[in-house]
Order: sequence, then structure tokens, then C-alpha cells
Amino acid sequence: MTSTREKGSFRLPPELLRQLDGFAQSKRVSRTAVVEAALASYLSPDGADRLEATVSRRLDRISRQLDRLEWHVELSNETLALFIRFWLTVTVPLPDTAMKPAQAMGKERWAHFLESLSRRMESGVRLKEELPVDVSPKN
Repeated sequence: MTSTREKGSFRLPPELLRQLDGFAQSKRVSRTAVVEAALASYLSPDGADRLEATVSRRLDRISRQLDRLEWHVELSNETLALFIRFWLTVTVPLPDTAMKPAQAMGKERWAHFLESLSRRMESGVRLKEELPVDVSPKN
């Protein structure tokens, strides 16, 4: 009985060879079987179609993520703009005699704000979870 296989040799970079060995061991197959399957897939006429479909799915996922990110950035910008407009509208300028006590109180309030923000970031609670569902990004 004669083999229909032909012998070929090629060189691989050490890191790629380590990856090949690790993959073959994890799948409990020979290195030859992995290389044969990879080459068959790569050279297959529908290989390009599969690759295109994979890339397309990834691009679609990235596009959805960017849409959500855009919505959150827009929400942050509008929230900040609304706050600034409100603050400028309701805050009266202070006389010079009240400036130092106000600055001291401002520093104290800033420190409290940073502590609160830190606790909130560590707890995992996010503004998007507090918003009604009907104003969340449409995905």
C-alpha cells in the first residue's frame, strides 16, 4: 500500500512553532493535522468568503459599539452643557469679601465630590442604568 502524501519541509519562526505545538496538544492532534487543516482552509475557494463574513461580523459589532459610545459621549456633553447653563443662570457673582470663604468651601465640596465619584466608579453603578429605557441608545 502506497501513501498518497508527499513530503514537504518548511521552516517556521520559533514562536509560531510553539503556538502550533500548543494548539496541537490542546486539541490532541498532530502538528501535521493542524497544518493540513489550516492550509486547506486558507487555500479553499470559500476561505475568502468565510474570512469576509468573519470580518463583516466583527465590523458590525464594532459599529454597534461605536454607536453606543457616540450616544454616551453625546449624553455626557449635553449633561455638562445643561449643568453649566443652569449653574451660570442661578449663581450670582460673589463680593470680594466672600471670595476666600467660598473658595475654601469649594475645595471642601470638590474633595467630597471626588470621594463620591471614586465610590461610584468602584461600585459599578452607572448613569445609563438610572436612565429610563425609552431614552437609551437604539440598538
